[in-house]
Amino acid sequence: MSDETSFQAPKGTFDLLPPDSAVFLAVRDALSAPARRAGYGYVETPGFESVGLFSRGVGESTDIVTKEMYTLTTKGGTELALRPEGTASVLRAALQANLHRGGNLPVKLWYSGSYYRYERPQAGRYRHFSQVGAEAIGAEDPLLDTELIVLAVDGYRSLGLTGFRLLLNTLGDRECRPVYRAALQDFLRGLDLDEETRRRIEINPLRVLDDKRESVQRQLAGAPLIGDHLCEACKEYHEQVRDLLTASGVAFEDDPRLVRGLDYYTRTTFEFVHDGLGSQSAIGGGGRYDGLSEMIGGPSLPSVGWALGVDRTVLALRSEGVALDLPAATDVYAVPMGEEARRTLFTVVTELRRAGVAADMAFGGRSVKNAMKSANRSGARFALIAGERDLADGVVQIKDLAGGEQEPVALNEVVAAVKSRLG
Repeated sequence: MSDETSFQAPKGTFDLLPPDSAVFLAVRDALSAPARRAGYGYVETPGFESVGLFSRGVGESTDIVTKEMYTLTTKGGTELALRPEGTASVLRAALQANLHRGGNLPVKLWYSGSYYRYERPQAGRYRHFSQVGAEAIGAEDPLLDTELIVLAVDGYRSLGLTGFRLLLNTLGDRECRPVYRAALQDFLRGLDLDEETRRRIEINPLRVLDDKRESVQRQLAGAPLIGDHLCEACKEYHEQVRDLLTASGVAFEDDPRLVRGLDYYTRTTFEFVHDGLGSQSAIGGGGRYDGLSEMIGGPSLPSVGWALGVDRTVLALRSEGVALDLPAATDVYAVPMGEEARRTLFTVVTELRRAGVAADMAFGGRSVKNAMKSANRSGARFALIAGERDLADGVVQIKDLAGGEQEPVALNEVVAAVKSRLG
C-alpha cells in the first residue's frame, strides 16, 4: 500500500491510467466505429436512475436487481440506483424525448459509459465496468438483428481479435414462450434445488438455465429446449437471422440453452465469448427485447441491441497477444536551455499543437540531460533544442531521436519543417 495517500480505490474497482488508458480508448473507439458508420447517433444518460426502471425493466428475479444494484435514497426520499446496465436507460431517454414519434423508425442509438454491480470481484469481473452499447428501437426485422451482430463482429475484427465465438439462440415471443415456460417449470419443480432457485422457477424459470453452478447444470441435462416449442413465426424469423449471418460471412454456434441474464429478451439472443478469459468468458452480448418498452410504461416498440465489454475486450486482446497500433502521444518534445529559450519554445510548441502536431516540452527548469531523457521516454520522434546561441542566430535545432541526426531550422519555418518530416 502506498504511503502517498490514505485513500484507495473502493474494493472491486480500478483506476485506468496511462499508458493502459490509451488501449482502453482505442478499444472503445473501435467497437463503436461500425455503429457510427451505420447511422447510430450518440446518447448519454445519467449514471443513476429510478430504482423502478431497473426492477421493472431488467427483472425482479435477476441477480442484478435482487443482489447487485447499488441503491440510494435521496434527501427528498427518492429511491435511485447506479445504472447496472445501459438498455433500460437508453430506452427511457428515447421515450422521454419522443424520438419514436417522428415515424422515422428504427431510432438508432449508441452509447458508452461505466456501469455498476455489487459482485464478487475476480479477474474480468469488477464492481464498475465499461461498455459500448448500441440499440435499434421501434422495428421488428431480422435484418436489424443481423445488422447489429455484424457491427459487433466488425468491431472485434477491426481490433485484430480472432479468438471470439458467437453463440446464438432464440427465446420465442409472447405466443410461444408461455407454453415453453410452463413445460420448463414442470421440469424444474422436480429437481433438487435450493429455496432461492425454487422461487426463481415461479418468477422467471429461464433464469435457472443460466445458473453457472455445476450442481444445477448437472440436473439440467434433460431440460426441455425452447427450440422444440417455437411457433412458426419465431422459427421463420430465427432462420432468416441465421441465413443473413451466413451470407454476411459471420460464423456462429447454435446454443439452445443461451438465455442471457436479463428478463427483457425475446426472440434473437446472442453472446460473444472468448476462451482465453477463463470463467468470465463473455465479452459482449445482446438480443431482441420487444416487450421492454411496455414494461417501463411506454408503447409497443420492438427493439434490439447489444452491449460489448470494453474491459473484457482489452483482456481478450492481451490473452491473444494482440498489440494495438496506437498513435504516438507525443511527436515532438522541446528541450529549452535557458529562460529565453523556455519562452520561445513554449510559443513554438503552442503553434505546433494548433497545427495538429502532438507536442510537449520540459517544464520546471530541468537540466538538459534530464529533459532529453524525458524526450526519449515520451516516444517523440523529434526533439526541438534551443539555447542562447541558437536564438541569437534565429534558429532551433531539430534532432531525430531515433537516428541522432540534428540540423538547424529557422524559427519561422519550424512548424512547416516538423510537419514535412512527420509526413
